[in-house]
Amino acid sequence: MIEPTNLIQKFRRVRSHTEAVASWLSEADQTIQSMPDASPTKWHRAHTTWFFDTFVLAGAHSKHRPDFDGFDILFNSYYESVGPMHPRGDRGLITRPGAHDITRYREATDGAVVELLAESYDAVGHIVEIGLHHEQQHLELLLMDIKHAMFQNPLLPAIFPGDAPSSVINIARPSWTSIPGGVVTIGQRSDSEEFGFDNERPDHRVFLDNFEIADQLVTNRDWLGFMTDGGYAKHELWLSAGWAAVNNHQWRAPLYWMEKDGTWWNYTHHGLAEVDPTAPVVHISYFEAEAYAKWAGARLPTEAEWEHALTTVGTESTPSASDHPFGITGLSPRGASKITPMGQAMDAVWQWTQSAYLPYPGFIPADGALGEYNGKFMSGQMVLRGGSSITPVGHTRPTYRNFFPPDSQWLYSGLRLAR
Repeated sequence: MIEPTNLIQKFRRVRSHTEAVASWLSEADQTIQSMPDASPTKWHRAHTTWFFDTFVLAGAHSKHRPDFDGFDILFNSYYESVGPMHPRGDRGLITRPGAHDITRYREATDGAVVELLAESYDAVGHIVEIGLHHEQQHLELLLMDIKHAMFQNPLLPAIFPGDAPSSVINIARPSWTSIPGGVVTIGQRSDSEEFGFDNERPDHRVFLDNFEIADQLVTNRDWLGFMTDGGYAKHELWLSAGWAAVNNHQWRAPLYWMEKDGTWWNYTHHGLAEVDPTAPVVHISYFEAEAYAKWAGARLPTEAEWEHALTTVGTESTPSASDHPFGITGLSPRGASKITPMGQAMDAVWQWTQSAYLPYPGFIPADGALGEYNGKFMSGQMVLRGGSSITPVGHTRPTYRNFFPPDSQWLYSGLRLAR
């Protein structure tokens, strides 16, 4: 566990990152909800605060706990063992409390948590650390959700100032890295001092055949080739549910792409920008990734293959280009990217795997209400590995298991091929 002084510093830093991002958004921006799978910015800010309020302050019977009547129902997400909750799809209907009320809630809760850490660190430090990783997850969700909401506006407004960051990926011709198989161990080791969620444990053995993995992510140029060849019109490339999604949603390109006068553009946090052919393709569903892999004569890696490949070849850090003040890599030139001998940053885009999100052998959910955090979602979802350009700095690791339904496009998802 992190030392007390370091944990308090991290607590303040992570909480301030969320507020820095929200500071660019108006009251109306923070209230809108564009689809049931997304949540308003204001709700993300309040829910992450509710987490500390409920699991840290109330759990420790803190005398410093702030009193905000009704927030326990409004900002509970899915913790059935805690109590009732407001319907997920109706979060955008909550105009009151306003964003300024959420700011007061955050400030009061932050002060109480810092005081409690100083008094009872051994009792609450671990829960605070979980809460910080939870908040980093929600900061990424906040950025995904507000982008989807703003995209509904025909004016396609810029959310943040400045131009979209340029791609810094290796644009050399992709090649294949051979990875030896055998009995390998994946998952977070029991003796690891690094933070990990319960779904990353226990470490366990898996048998893998020898395989090859691409040293580059699939790029926009690659994806344009798939589109030009009629990839979205060839039913034989698609899983049945994927083909249904293509037709139901009229998919013809990644989410946020639009064609104008023969040129493809895409919507970013900085407004509309021409599609960069050298950048990794992003905002594609699992169904699209699987169809592309079939079209390319390859496949998606399993999550065990992905993790084994990364840990087999090792990682190294590149010099920092410029650290973003929000602690997010993708809203400025990238810094401290993890470059692998697989050839490309592991955290450029989340990478779909062919693995369903299921428990590892011997998986035991966390005790109490926190046991609802990961285990209850192990059905109907696919695993992504790596991280993305909007994942907060320090939040990713080789064993991290992200998961989404296979038709999800609004996350920062791309793919790496295997064979």
